[in-house]
Amino acid sequence: MKYSVCTISFRHQLISLERIANWAKSHQFDAIELWGVHAKNLRQSPDFNLECLAERGLSVSMVSDYLPLDGDLQSGVASAETLCTITRSWGANKLRTFSGSKASADVSEEERASYTARLRQYCQVAQDYGIDLVVETHPNTLADTLESTLRLIEEVNHPALRINFDVIHVWEMGSDPVFALEKLAPLIVHMHFKNITQRHLLNVFNPGNVYAPAGSREGMTSLFTGEYDFKKLLTYVMTESSIPWQNMDASLEWFGPDVFATLDKDRKELASLESQFIKQSQPETVALV
Repeated sequence: MKYSVCTISFRHQLISLERIANWAKSHQFDAIELWGVHAKNLRQSPDFNLECLAERGLSVSMVSDYLPLDGDLQSGVASAETLCTITRSWGANKLRTFSGSKASADVSEEERASYTARLRQYCQVAQDYGIDLVVETHPNTLADTLESTLRLIEEVNHPALRINFDVIHVWEMGSDPVFALEKLAPLIVHMHFKNITQRHLLNVFNPGNVYAPAGSREGMTSLFTGEYDFKKLLTYVMTESSIPWQNMDASLEWFGPDVFATLDKDRKELASLESQFIKQSQPETVALV
């Protein structure tokens, strides 16, 4: 897989993109996932730009932001156009968004029709800019269950629509991530990896808590020490899944303290797992005497 560092991990720290990029390059990362706020502001102060990333062998895998599904349509379309322009300026071809801010079970049929029509319009804007609009599997959105996500794909019915498969949120919604992965595989272009010590602590990932400097970080843990078995999932992805895992983008989405140390630990363990798989998959050679 191609692994990205998320700049949202540094949302409460004064760390430059240059320092993040230098660290990412020296710790086996391939790309940067730019949080929308960072993508906008860094573009306005280009002390460290796309060319600087490219010089280090890095790219921007995705810009992650949030497009409104209600309110004034013209304003929403203008926001979509601005974000698509910014995404292209960073050399990325994926713009991540959420499918609303209400649980699918609480959305009326009329609201749902309005939301999916808006998403379709945003998809058209994205297509006009040559990028994909990537909807994340996430609680309190129209992609908060597998059934609703599949329905959303059918309702939007646009070739620019793609899926960011957040493993823990899929698990949180009560689905087996392996099963959901295969159901959504044709549209998955990005994955988010994070873990939690205990399922009942999953609310720690609520956006309002994550964005708050004084928010709780209880339960956040490194990738292979949490309740969800990432080793099992990744073994499946590398041996049986229909997705082209070698070219799949995956971001290590860390919201807790000790960002560099945690990401370094996770990346090393991911590299070890992939190395084991590659070694096992290679045919044995017989020495001729």
